[in-house]
Amino acid sequence: MNIEIRPRAEFTSNYVLTPNDSIDPYFYITQRNRILLQYTREKWLIKSDVQEIHLWDQNNKASKVGSINFYQLFLETKFKSVNFRLGRQSVLLDNGRLFSDAPWAQQGRSHEGIRIMKYSKHTSNDFFFLFTRNYNDEFETFYSPVASNRYKYLLMNNFYYNSDKYFSFNSMNIVDFLKSATSDEMYTRATTGGRIEFKKAQWYYTLNSYLQFGKNPKGQKLFAYYLQPEVRLTLKKLIWRLGAEIISGSSSSLSTNKSADFDVLYGVTWKFNGNMNVFTRFPTDVGGKGLVNPYLFATIPINSKLSLRSDFHLFYNQYSLINNLGQSVPKFLGFENDFSMKYIPVRQLEINYAFSFYKSTESMKYLPKIQDENKLALWSYLMISYSFNAVNTKRYKN
Repeated sequence: MNIEIRPRAEFTSNYVLTPNDSIDPYFYITQRNRILLQYTREKWLIKSDVQEIHLWDQNNKASKVGSINFYQLFLETKFKSVNFRLGRQSVLLDNGRLFSDAPWAQQGRSHEGIRIMKYSKHTSNDFFFLFTRNYNDEFETFYSPVASNRYKYLLMNNFYYNSDKYFSFNSMNIVDFLKSATSDEMYTRATTGGRIEFKKAQWYYTLNSYLQFGKNPKGQKLFAYYLQPEVRLTLKKLIWRLGAEIISGSSSSLSTNKSADFDVLYGVTWKFNGNMNVFTRFPTDVGGKGLVNPYLFATIPINSKLSLRSDFHLFYNQYSLINNLGQSVPKFLGFENDFSMKYIPVRQLEINYAFSFYKSTESMKYLPKIQDENKLALWSYLMISYSFNAVNTKRYKN
């Protein structure tokens, strides 16, 4: 049994992401208390992660429970080289762009269903059948680990190959069944693609690309794409990452029964599009016009316990937004800079601090995330994570 206690204080100004966006600036504290239990035998295991999330904000001086929930609750069995996992489980695939366990979010993200896992020396092959159901409103609230899942059913295959030298490859094929936004009709959407990686000495190159087609929840015929090229240089005292994300959107000339809006599915956005999550819901946060995000990341490992990082992002629409007069506005939306620090004084304790700002252009007035495009949007947090082993029967075995 492991126990984790993780409080986090956050401050926002001129920026809409808070539990109560009517207050600006806004300060609030959340705390995740998680008990992780695992019982293991030779051919099977049971895992149960129970979490309780507290919230303190400016309107409530006393704490209140945001959620009591199972982050994970599953049974896993092993048959020769194949593992079967049944129940609620976290899913982290590849670099987390399309499927992530959302580790920074207090509630995390998990899914319910069956996972079949087959492994060999150089490959892994996973098959998923996932579903959502009607959850109890009392416990499946804003801080639920399954609340953000939008599919009714989802089928997926994830394949990974690693040569152990310079090359690796990951592919994903996903079909999700989505309930119509206006009726009980079900629409089918497919996402296919993958990522290739090359490594040589201190250099690393990768390309991530996906196509998405079928129908979206609005019933529109969908054809969209995603691209992410990146190069990384690792030096003794500095790590550079230079890349870009291109998330397709719909042009104004596209007919109303068609869409080119790529949905990043169930991954995380802060890891790719900035810590402030200005652009996190696609296509809503970009007005359905796509996103082009060149970025430059610099990580400075001071020592084995302390590291610093600076992330710089530029944001553009792929297609221009339209103002109230029916005119196109400039595609440049603004830039974000994220400064962060990670300090691990002892193995059980991790301290994270970050300060971020977003400088808008006039075009941001047509999108919903910045309250006043003429002012800096600010966000900062301090998070402490303390985890320890409470029970381990293995240590008492002879």
